[in-house]
Amino acid sequence: MENIASKLTQEQYEKNFKELHPPFSYGAALAEASRCLYCYDSPCMKACPTHIDISQFIKKISTDNLLGSAKTILKSNWVALTCAKACPVAVLCEGACVLNEKGDKPIEIGRLQRYVIDNYFAKEMPPLFTKKPSNGKSVAIIGSGPAGLSCSAELALLGYNVTVFESSDIPGGLNTWGIAPYKMRKEDALKEVELVKTFGVNVKTGVNVGIDILFNDLYKAFDAVFLGIGLGESRALSVNGEELSGVVSALDFIEQVKTEEWSSVAVGKRVAIIGAGNTSIDAATEAKRLGAEEVMVIYRRSSQDMSAYNFEFDLAKKDGIIFHFLTAPKKIVGKNFVEGIECIRMEPGEPDSKGKRRAFPVPGTEFVIPVDMVIKAIGQEAQNEFIASIPGVKFVNGMVEIKPDTYQTGNPKVFAGGDCINGGKEVVNAAYDGKMAAHGINNFLNN
Repeated sequence: MENIASKLTQEQYEKNFKELHPPFSYGAALAEASRCLYCYDSPCMKACPTHIDISQFIKKISTDNLLGSAKTILKSNWVALTCAKACPVAVLCEGACVLNEKGDKPIEIGRLQRYVIDNYFAKEMPPLFTKKPSNGKSVAIIGSGPAGLSCSAELALLGYNVTVFESSDIPGGLNTWGIAPYKMRKEDALKEVELVKTFGVNVKTGVNVGIDILFNDLYKAFDAVFLGIGLGESRALSVNGEELSGVVSALDFIEQVKTEEWSSVAVGKRVAIIGAGNTSIDAATEAKRLGAEEVMVIYRRSSQDMSAYNFEFDLAKKDGIIFHFLTAPKKIVGKNFVEGIECIRMEPGEPDSKGKRRAFPVPGTEFVIPVDMVIKAIGQEAQNEFIASIPGVKFVNGMVEIKPDTYQTGNPKVFAGGDCINGGKEVVNAAYDGKMAAHGINNFLNN
């Protein structure tokens, strides 16, 4: 596979990966904040999974009380910068804005939140919260993604001795490595890690629990354990030729792009992405912006059934991505490296339990698309083996089973949140899970 990316200049890379939504200036932020109606029932607040008091934080912008605004945001969401940049606001807070009903443009809540949190970090995170005195109890957090960071911040402020164990050398989880750089850079995620550290949280990187340290040792050493482990490896396509050079997982590809060493990221001339979720769109647009001549998304169902949001779909189409709907891969063609992908046409059937229509192959409709790179984006596998090693923790439908009101697993000392309990939702959902699990842990250890 030829590395097309090396043919672009640094200036082209910077242009291709510049931010989709640039920050507000002081005047623009004040003007946007002044449009808010400060609704008494705040439908935007209800639509936010972390229930930020959006009307309040925007009102404080209008009075130039940016630190007060930051406090309002952060007390509900400890990864507020990531959410400001990467949240699907069009289907959450901004989608619920009452101005939509009036035919007006909704308040740009995400950009206003970014304006506030950018200012907070620019001021080097002045203290806004008071820690309770140490209670002498300790909690281990496995994973430094949004769920782990949120849980650790909340517990630290409640007086707990918190240690985060992260297998990667660089913390932040998918906030750091799994979000396209034209949405946010990894430095943004690392600012949120530093914020959590200011509360006294100890973040240990390069420690793989289960390998570098036994789970049982953590279990004995700490009063409670929180699992914020996300999901595991990308699912296999289970087709012949998957082992060929040029077949990669979407998360591995995105992680390479996030290093911002763009000229060294391998990308083909003709790239096929299998799957049609939001991660698939990120991988497709990144491949195109790295210089691939043709990028296509292959999806076995119809456009109505794809899990990617409409705004992601629109972004991909603007980037010239080609979509092959009702098309499924049968085989990856090639001897030592990818030369093509054999597909078959599909026809829609009845909806499944999730409301998506099942798709069935149409015999005799096989065809080959010439490609030199295939990116797998059909979801991730749960970390079954690791979870199975923890006594009392159970899997249900590939997710860790918890009590929804406490986030406690079948093992009383073990709690969980984020993608490992929901199968893979938004950063903001994980942030909420981590916070609520912290209060579940607090109640458990105080009773």
